[in-house]
Amino acid sequence: MLLVHGIHDHCHTWDWVAQAFRDRYHIVAPDFRGHGDSEWSKGSPYTHLEYVYDVAQLVRQQELAPTTVVAHSLGGTIGAIYAGIFPEMVKRLVIVEGVGLYPGRYSGDPAARLRQWVDGNYSLAGRIPRRYASLEEAFQRMQETNPHLTPQQARHLTIHGSNQNEDGTYTWKFDNYTRAHTPYDVPREDVVDLWKRIRCPVLIINSKQGYPHRIGQAGTLEHFADVRLVEIDEAGHWTHHDQLDDFVELVTDFLGG
Repeated sequence: MLLVHGIHDHCHTWDWVAQAFRDRYHIVAPDFRGHGDSEWSKGSPYTHLEYVYDVAQLVRQQELAPTTVVAHSLGGTIGAIYAGIFPEMVKRLVIVEGVGLYPGRYSGDPAARLRQWVDGNYSLAGRIPRRYASLEEAFQRMQETNPHLTPQQARHLTIHGSNQNEDGTYTWKFDNYTRAHTPYDVPREDVVDLWKRIRCPVLIINSKQGYPHRIGQAGTLEHFADVRLVEIDEAGHWTHHDQLDDFVELVTDFLGG
């Protein structure tokens, strides 16, 4: 089972899910480039293409195929693209709050779009990552931005998602440049075509209090051949944290017990 995290997260966001399935599956949970304990890229090349390549290389080198992929947010986007490129490599796909088709992201005046990208990178180059005086202060920030988390979950994610600096302060592990929006990536039409190429059963889990523009919304279901959509109440974007028991039950049923 390959567990793929979302933007600015890390592999330990899956720890509770991994514990639930470790008796039935060999669990692999990587850190994307620029996240967690993986290396940072040079400059600002954090695109869907690079993330898809990372997944493809991992599956190939570790001989994981055919594999079950469970993927969240950005990871859900990457997992779906990968399953469309290599349908023979994925036997089941679970997409959790996957990022869908944002309108107009790669359209419009190319000069304006490229200028915005360059200006954004200028801004990020001068942006000093926020430093927290203590791990406790970082933990409080985690709780503020993720109110559905239990204190135990928030502390666990803070410990594994932060680094201590030489001056004793703490910063989040992800590269600042992962905030940049690339002006060119996998085109919307190609994403839809890749969804249509997926041959395995797909389970989409979204939260009723989740983010907009998710896979499973705005007519996107029609592009999947074998798909089921479930919406979970009283959960934010991190469905697998906020309603863990319901999430595990849904995935277990989908995978056949």
